[in-house]
Amino acid sequence: MRVLVFVKASEDSENGVPPTAEAWAAMDAFTEELVQADVFVAAAGLKPSVEGKRILYHGAERRVIDGPFAEARELVAGFSIWEVKDMDEAVAWAKRCPNPMSGTSEVEIRPFFEAADLAEFLTEEALSAPREGTRGKLGVA
Repeated sequence: MRVLVFVKASEDSENGVPPTAEAWAAMDAFTEELVQADVFVAAAGLKPSVEGKRILYHGAERRVIDGPFAEARELVAGFSIWEVKDMDEAVAWAKRCPNPMSGTSEVEIRPFFEAADLAEFLTEEALSAPREGTRGKLGVA
């Protein structure tokens, strides 16, 4: 199962305050553990929301909203994608993660929809195709 691990933003991350050298080193060591355990898929930090945009959809209408966005605790500062056997394994890894921010931090774990979850909407070909290289090729039944 694949999960997306969100690191929630803080006032520091929204103000562009970079992690300390010690925090970087701890996160690098943790990421290496994930790689060695064949759990790590991808990860990235995100720039503050002042550099972002939101698109508000209302029917056919689209409205672009410039950052910054209110409520830093509701924003995402970074993410990781992990391949784990189940949610319990994801939680166990997340509990081992160094604190990603100074002070109190929050991480959220959300599972991806997998092809089997969408079986009623996909063709047999799409269900049996390997996950890698299928971008844009999932057939709708």
